[in-house]
Amino acid sequence: MSAAVPTQQQLAVAREKLIVALDFATPREAEALVTTLGDSVGFYKIGLELAYGGGLPFAQDLIKDGKQVFLDLKLHDIATTVSRACAQIAGLGARFLTVHAYPQTMKAAKLAATGSSLRLLGVTVLTSYDDHDVADAGYAYGVADLVARRAVQAREAGLDGLILSAEEVGAVRARFGRDMILVTPGIRPAGVAAADQKRTMTPAAAIAAGADYLVVGRPVTQAKNPREAAEAIIAEIAIARS
Repeated sequence: MSAAVPTQQQLAVAREKLIVALDFATPREAEALVTTLGDSVGFYKIGLELAYGGGLPFAQDLIKDGKQVFLDLKLHDIATTVSRACAQIAGLGARFLTVHAYPQTMKAAKLAATGSSLRLLGVTVLTSYDDHDVADAGYAYGVADLVARRAVQAREAGLDGLILSAEEVGAVRARFGRDMILVTPGIRPAGVAAADQKRTMTPAAAIAAGADYLVVGRPVTQAKNPREAAEAIIAEIAIARS
């Protein structure tokens, strides 16, 4: 039996589900990868490293070029500061922004983003953490229970979605249906090392579990042929969705 071959329409839909993490120190490095990937990728994540190295103006350039941008800034501070920062970010034109899933933080961010096109995602538990790590941090919950608790609080705060590992996606999707956007980092294609990630899953398995978007960094950015790596992941997403 021959392997499934996705149609062009399926690939186009799948392409929108892949977010490539631009984990670089400078816009110059990030721009080089964006150029290499060309039209194979249309959605990019800018995290703290690049943001502090000139990434916000670069984000605006990407948006002007028709790309979608996810600002992974993980805001968390007193409510007033979060609200003011979120209001500033809302004017940049990014699609997604992360805030840590603490009730006061989420409520303040939601208030500031209301009326804009910015979608807020609550960070539940980082994919580099396991039960031992959250216990060390002083939490009485394991990862699964802490994610579930924060998912409820995010929904109550009116956030648009969550950042969580694919391991928790199924349970959260079952509870909230399609009401929340579920974005999963820690994606590792078969045969790719987990590196510093502890809760990982393949692209196909994450989509099957119910993830809306997959965030992929090193499996693309450090590949010998980044465009080929990205297109392979897109094909895997397309087949998993078919």
